[in-house]
Amino acid sequence: MNKKINIIPSISDLKNFIGKELGVSSWFEVTQDIINDFANVTNDHQWIHIDKNRAKKESPFGKTIAHGYYTLSLLPMFVSEIWKCKNTSLVLNYGSDKVRFISPVVCDSKIRAKIILLSLEEYKEGVKIKTKVDIEIMNSKKLALSAETLSILL
Repeated sequence: MNKKINIIPSISDLKNFIGKELGVSSWFEVTQDIINDFANVTNDHQWIHIDKNRAKKESPFGKTIAHGYYTLSLLPMFVSEIWKCKNTSLVLNYGSDKVRFISPVVCDSKIRAKIILLSLEEYKEGVKIKTKVDIEIMNSKKLALSAETLSILL
């Protein structure tokens, strides 16, 4: 079930969301096929990610786990599902101030993102924003990932 996207009318309206939650995504299942695809694209073939038999025997998780950077790479997908600012000509990824991989995402787990707007400052013809993105794991008290991300909106 997809949740309704939070549409913000304009860049100037973003200031009203500082310190507030922009939204929460739907749950997304992380499958072995996806993990294998990421391993192939990044050439990161550690056994903990791709060897189901060895992971079953040797891993403390009993299954393979997704790459931490795979989880991080899902942020644009989650953002596009959670919120959008109208009347922008361009949105650029400006980087991250902080990224923490807190708990591994075990294969076949479901994850989702929650985004809070932390700050906004004038930047050239637009604004630079900082958001806090927490990636939750279904049925887990611990987060998979927490990041403070920076974006430029023009």
